[in-house]
Amino acid sequence: MLRPLTHDDAPALLAILAEPGVASWWRRAEWEQVTEEGAIVFVVTVEGETVGCIQFNEETDPDYRHAAIDIFVADAWQDRGVGSDAMRAVIDYLTERRGHHRLTVDPAVANERAIHVYERLGFRPVGIMRAYERTADDTWRDALLMELVVGDPR
Repeated sequence: MLRPLTHDDAPALLAILAEPGVASWWRRAEWEQVTEEGAIVFVVTVEGETVGCIQFNEETDPDYRHAAIDIFVADAWQDRGVGSDAMRAVIDYLTERRGHHRLTVDPAVANERAIHVYERLGFRPVGIMRAYERTADDTWRDALLMELVVGDPR
């Protein structure tokens, strides 16, 4: 289930961001990561328990219209379909209610689990963005730009 983010969610989400399976991909366990300017943010819950977060940003210029999605799920809830369900809900919302025809995600190239999930959801690789994201040890890692285009026959 998804519900809008509130400031009261900070402790639970910061704890999730500090978990090893999340922290390796979300470099900083900072509240600003969750409340990124311009992002629409939802808390992912299972039976009332906070288990993750999903957010999106929209480009509304009609010539470049699209939305970008980010998600993280607590270690204990990974590989249980929670992230996929949250992604499906946001994909449906963005395409059916917000009218987007193109969605993007940008996982680290080494994040094979996320890439596999995104591919199952219909996202396709576009290309590698080199030295895209700074890591905790102050080095840069590559990311894979992936897109889901509504009606794309591929």
